[in-house]
Amino acid sequence: MHLAAFGLFAAALIVCVILNVSVIYALLAGLLIFSLCAFKMGYGAKSIFKMMLDGIKTAKNVILSLILIGMLTALWRAAGTIPAIISYAASLIHPKTVVLMSFILNCGVSLLTGTAFGTAATMGVISMTMGIAMGADPVLLGGAIVSGAYFGDRASPMSTSALLVSELTETNVFSNIRGMLRRSLIPFIVCCVLYTLAGISLHSGGDVPDLSDLFSQELQLHWLCLIPAVLVIVMSVFKIRVQITMTVSIISAAVLGSAIQKFTATNILGIAAAGFHAQSSQVAALLGGGIASMLRSIAIIIVSSTYAGIFSGTGMLGEIRERIQALSRKISAFGAVLVTSAMASVISCNQTLAIMLTHQLCRNTENDRQRLALYIEDTAIVLPALIPWSIAASVPLDSIGAPISGLLAASFLYILPFYSMLKAVKENKHEKMPL
Repeated sequence: MHLAAFGLFAAALIVCVILNVSVIYALLAGLLIFSLCAFKMGYGAKSIFKMMLDGIKTAKNVILSLILIGMLTALWRAAGTIPAIISYAASLIHPKTVVLMSFILNCGVSLLTGTAFGTAATMGVISMTMGIAMGADPVLLGGAIVSGAYFGDRASPMSTSALLVSELTETNVFSNIRGMLRRSLIPFIVCCVLYTLAGISLHSGGDVPDLSDLFSQELQLHWLCLIPAVLVIVMSVFKIRVQITMTVSIISAAVLGSAIQKFTATNILGIAAAGFHAQSSQVAALLGGGIASMLRSIAIIIVSSTYAGIFSGTGMLGEIRERIQALSRKISAFGAVLVTSAMASVISCNQTLAIMLTHQLCRNTENDRQRLALYIEDTAIVLPALIPWSIAASVPLDSIGAPISGLLAASFLYILPFYSMLKAVKENKHEKMPL
């Protein structure tokens, strides 16, 4: 029965993708399917509703972060922060290396902040804007930015994903991070080589534009506009919580928007809610943001998080867990985690639920808890970003304005699981060797 329920849900997702319909309809269909399944198992409507609420409670921090990211993306633009960084940085980046630098810069910011969404909304927007202005391929840029954003989302002490994995597996987050950084070195080097070669060979020949004049049509550019970005970096170094860091940056951007750009309090509230919309069509194409830009993602998180509550409350995953354990004996623990996380990423439509499902299903496949944590980090954190209908992919791509085909160029998200699989095979062979 449970496998049939997952099959129906998967079919609903496929139909939405084929018909190019919002995935929210498939998620609502899934909610109905799993609720009916729970009802058939003997649970009443009141109990099922409580399970849903419990699931939503587990995602409240993610929902809050999305709201803050929407406000941050808009107010950084309105305050002149993003335009100022773009204008200053454009002279330091060569058009042929803009793809490589986009990857490296987003790796750095994501390590500092621990959030792929926040990185895409800030440095990602900056990188995409500069790259497009320099004539770089938007598919390559999108892939490089998403790769960099998830580099730190996986391996930063600020990352809610890394903290979630450490809590679920009962391991030390800093020990996990040391292991993750070691496992990231080779994939990082390979990505740098690939993005360097691709940037040089596919570059269209554009020149570094004079972006200062373009932005000056709408905003006052001043070095003080950099304060919201500097605050994020400084507070991240001191390991202050991401939500607090974003809130302080938002407040500083609002103050600068009022003091330098002369926006009224009403203007600032409107920008935070609906985004910054410029008068010039050229500038408007580079700006946007706002809570409104995150509403779709928030809806996806709320609906999909109810699944976790239903699965946990009903024990619906028991049969599937047994099948996963049998699979691990055939293809190794890492192979089972890889297959499970791929399926969970397709079904969950978000990173948090994919991590929780993968752990629930695979927690008995590997006795070494730290190794299990690394397996989950190398799969369930990065694979959701390769699923087009998952918010792990859609939010960064929507934030930077990249095409969905940019996922094909997100090299790090492919190379890391492949490299980890090779390491797992080597470890298994070494353990089976006679002493």
